[in-house]
Amino acid sequence: MIRNIVGSVLALAGATAAVWSPFRAWYDGRHGRDYAIDELFTGITDAKAEVIGSILAPFLFAALLTLLGVLLRSRLLVALAGVVVLGFTVLWMVRVGQSEGGLTIGGDGTGLGDGVANAFGGGILLLIGALVMSGRSRPPHHRDRPPPPTHPTLDGPPPEDPSLLEGPRRHPQASTPYAATQTFDVPTPDPERENPPPGS
Repeated sequence: MIRNIVGSVLALAGATAAVWSPFRAWYDGRHGRDYAIDELFTGITDAKAEVIGSILAPFLFAALLTLLGVLLRSRLLVALAGVVVLGFTVLWMVRVGQSEGGLTIGGDGTGLGDGVANAFGGGILLLIGALVMSGRSRPPHHRDRPPPPTHPTLDGPPPEDPSLLEGPRRHPQASTPYAATQTFDVPTPDPERENPPPGS
């Protein structure tokens, strides 16, 4: 939860810096909104572009991706927004370097301006925000456990309940209600021995 909040704050700050950067000086005091988006693919000219068709357009698209990513807690959308910002900034630097014969940084307002720094910083913040975010929390996946085997397997005989092996428990003072059955041999009377015949 905390990671999502911190990552969202970083991502929103990066998107804000990226959208604000075209309104700052990019090169030799020329603002980023003056560069047409198609010049990044055909070559830089001195023509002034309209705001909606300038380099601001991909940065607005990146800001929209950032908002969706924060609302949906999607790290992929936030990271994609960072790639868009950094990609168009690097492409602009390549085209300006080809047009000017190289890039310079001057302290008197010439060369690269703070608008490029804002764009680079915004793209890096977007990537850091995507890394910090934890994304959506997935519900725990409960797998149905198979019932224990009731027949012998390769691992050995099935486990038995130890309570069944012990048999019913008896109270220590309990006694059997009846004694063990015993058998006795009872002699049967022999009438010939008791009354012997005469003359014997």
